[in-house]
Amino acid sequence: MELTLLGTGTPEGLPRPGCPCAVCAVCVGARSRAATSVLVDGALLLDLTPGAVLAGARAGHSLAGVRQVLLTHPHDGPAVELPPGLPAAGRVPDGRELAVISGHRVRAVAMDAPGTGYEVTGPDGARMLYLPPGGAPAGTEAAPARRPYDVVLADVLGRPEALARLRSTGAVGPATDVIAVHLDHDTPPGRELERRCAAAGARAVPDGTTLTAGDYHAVPDVPRRTLVLGGARSGKSVEAERRLESFPEVTYVATGGTRDGDAEWAQRVGLHRERRPASWRTAETCDLVPLLELPGAPLLIDCLALWLTDAMDRAGAWDDAVWAAGGQKELRARTAELVAAVRATRRTVVLVSNEVGSGVVPATASGRRFRDELGRLNNAVAGECEHVLLVVAGQALALKEQPS
Repeated sequence: MELTLLGTGTPEGLPRPGCPCAVCAVCVGARSRAATSVLVDGALLLDLTPGAVLAGARAGHSLAGVRQVLLTHPHDGPAVELPPGLPAAGRVPDGRELAVISGHRVRAVAMDAPGTGYEVTGPDGARMLYLPPGGAPAGTEAAPARRPYDVVLADVLGRPEALARLRSTGAVGPATDVIAVHLDHDTPPGRELERRCAAAGARAVPDGTTLTAGDYHAVPDVPRRTLVLGGARSGKSVEAERRLESFPEVTYVATGGTRDGDAEWAQRVGLHRERRPASWRTAETCDLVPLLELPGAPLLIDCLALWLTDAMDRAGAWDDAVWAAGGQKELRARTAELVAAVRATRRTVVLVSNEVGSGVVPATASGRRFRDELGRLNNAVAGECEHVLLVVAGQALALKEQPS
């Protein structure tokens, strides 16, 4: 089964007409994207968009052989004139199956939002799933899959939990080619787009790309251990969450705990919880070593600075006399045990930590001690991670990347 992506953007396209944002300003030429539309084996067209005939011609395909046009959007699709010779565009009711004269079978997949998804099986048995913008399979579609799809085209960046659901049922497997479509101006093009897609085990391709279902391709390699560094309000926690939001059953390890009577802290914790996918489990603990030693779902540990605060409390390391009398030795043993657990873990782990070495020098000895020990801890943990990011003003800079 051959798939040609006539467009890979949102219904408004990219750049959006009249939009002054920075992303739209640079999405010109090869970086521009028409509304997502897919031509399957030259016979089936999923979504009729403006300029479809010209887009097909640019990709080296004619639409003269199209036998069926299906719409996925919650409305009847963009208001476009039907090109001469194409059949009228229609929609398959949820759960119903359509046999196309070309030998393709199309099943309409119910969505949890307005719109229709389509599962397409080619004459050769290859299987593809195409989801509309902002859509994820509804609960009725959560049954275990017969086998993984060969190709999935989905709103990976807008609805990453859709990919998580598909992974949890086995519909997306290690060899599934996951393509991000319905791309909008929320993500800058180029390296940033590639990085965000790779974190989800997906990839983005230019308009006009032709794929063959089942062909070998390089699956994006998701780093097993990632350290995300950043200053206060830099966006480091959001970046860490992005790296796991397309995977099911993540355990979010909150090392901050609760602070009785601190309304501002409770508000911070609440905002973090609201941002996380509902399928994630939360564990409030600083006892990280047992979690790292056990097999299981991916871990997101936020954050090492609060873990170090707890470790210094336990060792009495804030007090100069205790520090000199054995507190330093006890704290270093605790950090060495944590670093060894990060080195040995078999779980996928994303760790968050504060970068405090570039700010004002603390006025107290205990403050300087915390700053120095956190710098040492970050250094040691970074050495055990395949991927290290520094987040500055919401922009993620790769300090260390695993070989491709």
